[in-house]
Amino acid sequence: MIKRILIANRGEIASRIIRTCKRLGITSIAVYSEADKEAPFVKAADEAYLLGASQVNESYMNMDKIFDVAKKVAADAIHPGYGFFSENAVFRQRCEKEGIRFIGPKSEVIQQMGDKINARNAMIAANVPVVPGTEKAITDVEQAVEFAKEIGYPIMLKAAAGGGGIGMQVVREEEELRKVFTSNSERALNFFGNGSMFLERKIENAHHIEIQILADEYGNAVHLFDRECSIQRRNQKVIEEAPSPFISEKTRKKMGETGVQAAKAISYTNAGTIEFLVDEEENYYFLEMNTRIQVEHPVTEEITGIDMIEMQIRIANGEELPFKQEEIKRNGHAIETRIYAEDPVRFFPSPGTITSVNLPEGKGIRHDIAFTENYQVTPFYDPMIGKLIVKGETRKEAVERLEQALANYRIDGIKTNLPMLEKSVAVPQFKQGNTTTNFVDNYYIPLIQKS
Repeated sequence: MIKRILIANRGEIASRIIRTCKRLGITSIAVYSEADKEAPFVKAADEAYLLGASQVNESYMNMDKIFDVAKKVAADAIHPGYGFFSENAVFRQRCEKEGIRFIGPKSEVIQQMGDKINARNAMIAANVPVVPGTEKAITDVEQAVEFAKEIGYPIMLKAAAGGGGIGMQVVREEEELRKVFTSNSERALNFFGNGSMFLERKIENAHHIEIQILADEYGNAVHLFDRECSIQRRNQKVIEEAPSPFISEKTRKKMGETGVQAAKAISYTNAGTIEFLVDEEENYYFLEMNTRIQVEHPVTEEITGIDMIEMQIRIANGEELPFKQEEIKRNGHAIETRIYAEDPVRFFPSPGTITSVNLPEGKGIRHDIAFTENYQVTPFYDPMIGKLIVKGETRKEAVERLEQALANYRIDGIKTNLPMLEKSVAVPQFKQGNTTTNFVDNYYIPLIQKS
């Protein structure tokens, strides 16, 4: 029985996990770095222990230190959140070795789906449609050039072992591919310890739509509908919503069934997300699988009433899913905007001290945040400091509520992306639900160039 959970993460996701632990009567154990010693999640946890210096290799990415604390405090389980060790098969194996439950899937599944080539091949075997691309990792630029000629430009160049947009680049011609292949490969090697790359055809004017999966250890799997995640900057999501305003109910049902089919084919357990690219004709293609909780999970919680963190804990505790597919109902529309401590024009991080805050309040407004007034945003970690989530009975109501909330949201002392969010949601194409992966380049960038 899970009674004590160590949270191997920080910021808003640590606070989010703590919230569910408190509701379930589970002891929450935070670990933190020197830079985070005054962070809200540290104060909110039942227990908190210093890992080490501010740099991630001395704290949140130091496996030995995390397990030293976990054993010392007799943690029953570790929740990895997202990022850091959340999709690290070696970390999962270490949990098994130490006799501590990992709140997530098995190590072999993490390893399989964490490698983009293996993940593609697994989906092909499961009869899930995939974007045309390489079946083997590529380490040589000449190999890349030859394959690009076969599938045709434009292509997406990606790190085979990567995620989060790192090492990813759109390439439109051979000369450009020759220029960027080596630098992206070296970047992938630095971030993931693997410089292998792979290529796939770029789907133009695509929608990025994902299916949320829950699966238990008894072969039961369900989907919790879809999320539209097309508004991105630097290949990282900025605005997400559920359900997608683009796809038809027929496509939505089919994509959900495909997601469950994919999860069962790889014997998946716990929460996971199947990501798809969807073209203008609503043809969908497997992009990748995230074997963890997603940043954007709150919009799914808002339309289903299901606490995703609670489900993760219950599955890790060996419990069966408490509902069948037909019992999961969709209610209303939810939109999430990620709040970044960054320059809204150049998208560069903006560390510093938050001097004052005004958070909008009202019906249908939720905040998942990692900051307070006088909080020091450091340069050591990802610049995302929170999320604003709104819900309405209809998408129109949700959009109106979001516009009003953003107009009343204020963070002083540092630059944030709040001006970008406010401008983006006012664009007619957003209000119409026409949000492809080109949205920022096509609509937001031209807006700031005029100003």
